[in-house]
Amino acid sequence: MAKKAQSVPRREKGLSRNRIIEASIELLDSSGEGGLTFRALSERLATGPGAIYWHIASKSELLIAACDAIVARTMNAPVATNKREATPQAIIRSLALGMFDAIDAHPWVGSALIRAELQSPMVRIVERIGQQVRALGVPDEQQWEAVSALFSYILGVGGKNAANGQLARTRGIDRSEFLEAMSHVWLQLDPQEYPFVRSAAGQLRAHDDRMDFLAGINLILKGIESSRRR
Repeated sequence: MAKKAQSVPRREKGLSRNRIIEASIELLDSSGEGGLTFRALSERLATGPGAIYWHIASKSELLIAACDAIVARTMNAPVATNKREATPQAIIRSLALGMFDAIDAHPWVGSALIRAELQSPMVRIVERIGQQVRALGVPDEQQWEAVSALFSYILGVGGKNAANGQLARTRGIDRSEFLEAMSHVWLQLDPQEYPFVRSAAGQLRAHDDRMDFLAGINLILKGIESSRRR
């Protein structure tokens, strides 16, 4: 009599570092850093922790590798369709918006980048932006300052936007209602002590975070161009 086949989960063939990283990104997106464990990853990949440790030694290394995968995709994505659009300024705007959107879609990337320090994810961004700053004709002694300003702005504003979005989702806060309430609070402030805040209350109600971010990038680019001319 033929033996009845046992219902045992089969480990997919060819477990690779890339498959581990992709599964890690899925876990991070769904459960955050707290949900990224070797046990959860083993279950998702239908394998044992030992097979994962063969490719990646620690959770810290895994987090940086996942972050690097997201950054690499963003930095290598097409940024221009014709020569007119392929100016250094346009490419910097496209790269910056790409990172803003990537951090918004994967909120854990912001904190991972901070911890990555001089590791691959950070280096990819600095190199890609640095090439465009150099193409702008910025003098050698001013290039690092320009790149640092752009990088810090992208990471800081992008990370803050992602954190706000994540907090809103966790608490079930509607963005429009929140901004409306904040605008109302600002309008009640003392006009002598807070003249600007009161005047900006209407803009706060309907502002676009992505467009505000891009406006900041444009201001930095204008400053870089002004400094280069001087």
